[in-house]
Amino acid sequence: MKNNGRLLSLDVLRGLDLMLLVGLQPVMRHFLIELDNPLLNDTLLYQLDHAQWEGFRVWDLVMPLFLFMSGVTMPYSLPKYRKNNGNMKVWCRVMKRFFLLFALGMVVQGNILSLDPYRIYIYSNTLQAIAVGYLLTVPMVLYLKPKWWLAVITALLVIYSVPMHIVGDWSPQGNFACIVDKIILGRFRDGSSIAQDGSVIFAQWYDYTWLWSSLTFCCTVALGSFAGHLTKNGGSNRTATAKRLFAMAAAMLVTGVLTGEFQPIIKRVWSASMVLYSAGWCYLLLAVSYWWIDLKGHRKGWDWLLYYGCNAITAYLLGEIMNFRCIASSLLHGTEQYIGGWYPVLLTACNSIILFFILRALYKARLFLKV
Repeated sequence: MKNNGRLLSLDVLRGLDLMLLVGLQPVMRHFLIELDNPLLNDTLLYQLDHAQWEGFRVWDLVMPLFLFMSGVTMPYSLPKYRKNNGNMKVWCRVMKRFFLLFALGMVVQGNILSLDPYRIYIYSNTLQAIAVGYLLTVPMVLYLKPKWWLAVITALLVIYSVPMHIVGDWSPQGNFACIVDKIILGRFRDGSSIAQDGSVIFAQWYDYTWLWSSLTFCCTVALGSFAGHLTKNGGSNRTATAKRLFAMAAAMLVTGVLTGEFQPIIKRVWSASMVLYSAGWCYLLLAVSYWWIDLKGHRKGWDWLLYYGCNAITAYLLGEIMNFRCIASSLLHGTEQYIGGWYPVLLTACNSIILFFILRALYKARLFLKV
């Protein structure tokens, strides 16, 4: 009834998220840009990009879902590992995972591979958001009863929100979270550079925040952990579990919309309203996946998503670091003269296909990167 100790729906949903991130979206985006159809540009292409500031689009859900799903597995793995190995070893494992994820995040987006010390940024990537959210959620999962988890999440959202409303404003460069990043990270904030007089220049185009937003990263991971608690402890009554997941989805969506009336839904600062609203969609996707796969038993035909879902970190790293377009270009460069502007679309599609077959080969060989 389970896949490698976890519900199959978890790995399928994680696979869908990573497939969209490193497989489908890059191809669709290049295709739609080249097609340049006004109707598709205003609908599908619009949803395949992030909101410029306030608001929420389909593409804004990819990162929250990644964090959310990292939390879902925690009630399955952490208490069991602690029971078998004790507190010291479980915390050694937690810290190892934290540092590995944080380091990999720097490799992906910290520009370490450029070998230029002036382009190294400390905290600027999804993997690091997962690492910090995971670390802050661990004590809750290990030492608190689930009935207190939502209270802790609420407290963190309040702690995050108070200075966001009191200090600064909700503009891209004037919000409290941005101010904190500039003061603490300084030169090591993504988008920054050094002037000739040695002062730090912060790029106006960069408006993501990380340090203060870590509180709400934790909330997203923790809400995923609560979903994991529901699926783990649902027992044989999966119908009741599915209903609870759907109820949580409705509650989160309504709460997120209502909270958005006095606090903007802004993914770039990971606002409290965004946490609640995105969690609603995450719960809904998990509920549908759980209902269809684990409750109704429709288990065939999902292997291709498991290629991504069971090797999520590998898929993310390969998708972000490796450029397989050069392979396609070596073989297909002669087609450029015939297809013109569609040539980049072809290379991007080949990049996604090559990545797919690498992940497929790893899955078939049962090779998984565990962090």
